[in-house]
Amino acid sequence: MILTVTPNPSLDRTYGVPALTRGRVLRADGERVDPGGKGVNVSRAVAAAGVRTTAVLPLGGAPGVLLAELLGAQGVDVTAVTIAGQTRSNIALAEPDGTLTKINSPGPELSREESALLLDTVRSCAAEVAWIACCGSLPRGLEPGWYAELVHRAHAAGARIALDTSGPALPAALAARPDVIELDAAELASAVGRPLPTLGDAIKAAEELRTLGARAVLVSLGRDGRLLVSAEGACHGTAPTPAVRSRVGAEDASLAGFLIAGGAGPEALASALAHGAAAVRLPGSVMPTPADLLPDQVRITQDPPLDDGF
Repeated sequence: MILTVTPNPSLDRTYGVPALTRGRVLRADGERVDPGGKGVNVSRAVAAAGVRTTAVLPLGGAPGVLLAELLGAQGVDVTAVTIAGQTRSNIALAEPDGTLTKINSPGPELSREESALLLDTVRSCAAEVAWIACCGSLPRGLEPGWYAELVHRAHAAGARIALDTSGPALPAALAARPDVIELDAAELASAVGRPLPTLGDAIKAAEELRTLGARAVLVSLGRDGRLLVSAEGACHGTAPTPAVRSRVGAEDASLAGFLIAGGAGPEALASALAHGAAAVRLPGSVMPTPADLLPDQVRITQDPPLDDGF
């Protein structure tokens, strides 16, 4: 069982348009509505792999009701924390050449009572799960230290924590010692305050985050694969993606693959790469099933050369 927590989920509406022209009336040639949010996507990918998952979500208004219904149809159990505000709706405009223009709503502001109830709900569910994936930005009303409190409570219940966030919430959470943090190369560079032109630089930066509290660091390097740095050392892996259709949710699918395979070591890194590579070959935010994976194409190198550039 993998539990996910998405403090600021969304209902994502995507419209296909011939071209994006400012100041004009645009007629969409297609529309789709999907559940959105990084933790939501992790749950969708876990469910697509045939593994049990529950998504803990603050939900409000008609968008919240529809979001829960869409997730239920995809095999995701939803534990809803009812809030006074409405779940946010995001808009994406997709052009034929693959250009995607997104408008993300800030979302509702959670009250102190709603914030506390969300923490209590996660704590009550934590004893039955192997991993809790806490993902995405914090909505208005939640302080940067909210994720740190969640990590403390989850560890007290015996669950392991995977954290995927950025900005002030990341350094605030590190002292709580999350079991693994996921971030991309740009977020890693921002976290240490310097550019990271080589694989060795990325490994050193990941080690710095480990000294600040992260027990393991999983880094997405885009087309250059993924990096895992833990107490067992560093390993790097790649998976070919010759036909990229959409990168929406691919990192979330990759985190799901990592956790499904145990969340530690080269085998979990290989699973993360296989799931991420499969996701980018699929349209929109469709999550891969086991039939979509190509594990034989994944390559893992332990103790990789430090001078490799990106």
